[in-house]
Amino acid sequence: MEPVAVGLVGAGPWARMAHGPMLAKGPHTRLAGVWARRPESAELLGAPVYSRIEELFDHCEAVAFCVPPAVQAEYAVLAARAGKALLLEKPLADSVANAERVAEAVAAAGVPSQMVLTLRYAAQTRAFLARCAEIRPFGGHAANISGVLLGDHPFATPWRLERGALLDVGPHVIDLLDAALGPVTGVRAHGNPLGWTGLLLDHEGGAVSEASLCMAAAGDLPPATIAVYGRDGNAVLPAFEDDPLDTVVAEFARTVREGGHPLDAAHGLRLQRIIAEAEAQLAP
Repeated sequence: MEPVAVGLVGAGPWARMAHGPMLAKGPHTRLAGVWARRPESAELLGAPVYSRIEELFDHCEAVAFCVPPAVQAEYAVLAARAGKALLLEKPLADSVANAERVAEAVAAAGVPSQMVLTLRYAAQTRAFLARCAEIRPFGGHAANISGVLLGDHPFATPWRLERGALLDVGPHVIDLLDAALGPVTGVRAHGNPLGWTGLLLDHEGGAVSEASLCMAAAGDLPPATIAVYGRDGNAVLPAFEDDPLDTVVAEFARTVREGGHPLDAAHGLRLQRIIAEAEAQLAP
């Protein structure tokens, strides 16, 4: 396939560490340009910098987003209406209402969309999920504990400091449990999103799972874990050995050319609704 010309919205640390290099190195895509609120940051990505987002749209066939959730929701709607395929970060938006606007704009425009739920693109994750399908699973648990919100961590950004682990790592964890045990049908939450958040998830078919989320823990911490148990065995997600971003970009190129991806904006909206339900139950 001819490399897909992708414009990048955003030029923060994650854009410079991940999205920019991922899109620029090919062979599936090329970085056609960047638009960001701080042009000096955009210039560091080594691609044409546009002063207006509409100019970026004029020079690409797809748009990738690496901006805070509220900003993504605003500009993803514009990109969809401009007929551009969308590579969307998690969470889809900052609220269910804004996530609905994105999903509706994508559907109305008929453009392809794909979420960067990074864990789902790793070979180890796909082998883990295949194993889960074999063991007739009935339960599982996951933990994602870090110290991102402490000190001067580059990802201690305003939206994370305001909303905490549930909105940031929650989409990853809920999505994996959803894929491993069946669609989530209900959630009970306790704790505090800026401290420790516990989730109890009900899944279609009767399975249940538990998740612990925290981004304010100090000291040496264990890696994130997820394990699933069933009537015919168990499955534990191992550490990654490959770079999931290589698969992200290869699949996005196919999504742009051929349409359709299971991790689309509609899936992102479903995760957003689960997160909102959990947030409503947590202490302020």
